[in-house]
Amino acid sequence: MNYSQEHQRYLRSIRTHRRAVRLSRVMVLVLFLGLWELGGRLGWFDVFILSSPGRVLSTIGRLWREGSLFLHVGVTLYETVLGFLLGTALGILLAVVLWWLPFWNEVMDPYLVVLNALPKIALGPVLIVWIGAGMGSIIVMAVLISLVVTTVTVLSGFTAAAAEKQLLMRTLGAGKGQTFLKVVLPAGVPHMMSALKISVGMSWVGVIVGEYLVSRSGLGYLIVYGGQVFQLDLVMASVVLLCLLAALMYGGVALLEKRFQK
Repeated sequence: MNYSQEHQRYLRSIRTHRRAVRLSRVMVLVLFLGLWELGGRLGWFDVFILSSPGRVLSTIGRLWREGSLFLHVGVTLYETVLGFLLGTALGILLAVVLWWLPFWNEVMDPYLVVLNALPKIALGPVLIVWIGAGMGSIIVMAVLISLVVTTVTVLSGFTAAAAEKQLLMRTLGAGKGQTFLKVVLPAGVPHMMSALKISVGMSWVGVIVGEYLVSRSGLGYLIVYGGQVFQLDLVMASVVLLCLLAALMYGGVALLEKRFQK
């Protein structure tokens, strides 16, 4: 396909802008890590409290040599991914059901608002009593946190999705299933992707808080243990690992979003 010179210049400007954004992101990260390491070496702050990139890498290497790195990372990642998948799947299913049943949608609306505002972390001790002090209560915590957010976000997308098109479909004699599949579901995909992005972070919050309370393994456990024995390098190393895992998980959702947009 032949493009005009103006259009080619426009496409080049977009590519240049994207490369500049990526390069700037890398430079900001490198600058932050460099200042962090330099500040520790020059005594700008106490490395015992704030650690440094070198000490963090050393701590991660020690966990690797001890054979416990993949254990803790694997436990936290398993709990988060499972809680995320269950929470988002159940949330989308509940949103579909409430859209399908407008009467119950109106009935449940205030309860969803209250549940969305409720700090689900407060239910942690109750879940431990109900389910037990183990991985199950941690996964349920992650499910509860992502479930309500997903339901509210997706349901709002379904409700607002092309109201005039839904009316046109009903006028032409389309059934509710046809209206949902042809109009509501495609229009609700952006809201589902937004819900997935939100649920990624919320699932990590639920799992880490659950590990604070009951876990004997996982990155949340390492953070609590490191704070108790004043090994703050272990705390910072766990936080860095959490950032990397969360970024990878968010990147996976972003790739999924691009595929659905196409």
